[in-house]
Amino acid sequence: MKIDVVYGVQQLTPQDVQGRVVAVIDVLRASTTIAVALANGAKAIIPLESTEEVAVRAKQLERGAVLRAGERRMLKAEGFDLGNSPLEYPREVVEGKTVLLSTTNGTKALLAVQGARDVVVASYVNLTGVTTMLRTALRGGADIAIVCAGHERQFSIEDAACAGRYVHHVARRLSGIELNDAAMAATLLDRKYGDNLIRLFNSAAHGRALAAAGFEGDLAVCAAVDSYPVIPIYQDRQITKLGPERER
Repeated sequence: MKIDVVYGVQQLTPQDVQGRVVAVIDVLRASTTIAVALANGAKAIIPLESTEEVAVRAKQLERGAVLRAGERRMLKAEGFDLGNSPLEYPREVVEGKTVLLSTTNGTKALLAVQGARDVVVASYVNLTGVTTMLRTALRGGADIAIVCAGHERQFSIEDAACAGRYVHHVARRLSGIELNDAAMAATLLDRKYGDNLIRLFNSAAHGRALAAAGFEGDLAVCAAVDSYPVIPIYQDRQITKLGPERER
């Protein structure tokens, strides 16, 4: 059984995901925002390639049932309902709504993992729930791939460290697990920063840029481990919450 980490969609090959259970990580901020939206009652999130595609798709769906959400260069797309800040997704805004979402990094990573057996959206805020799912899959004989979205096609330390946290917890006390070099490196980053996630985010180029742009509050939300314990499953081109209402 294998756990592989891949840094950035530009490194992905079909073999990395084919038939595997894949976790996609974009800690700052798409993975976190998706978990927050689902925990607060959003019906589904549909990841799309571009803000233009969001606008087109919104016109095809019932007005009032959807929210247009998009971010470019950290800021909410012009004319959209929501950006990519998890603080914009409280229950009173998203409950019962379908969110059409396009972001610079996270949604592109989700769209790049076609052919996976299952796809889950992972972050610090839903660590235990997603870990449980991945451990179950691993014990059942499935190989795991953890895909770090990165930032604008570059390596991002926060996604890598989060991947390392998952590798550590998923493989704990299981024998015969093979890790690729990227997975081993990710565990070293997780060990370096430990639970001091604000320090991690302040070390990360994207974390510093978000703080400078006025999104420092987002960093605190993204650092709150297990604060939104949902398991977001990407299937049939939409992300919904795994639970009694949606069996796998």
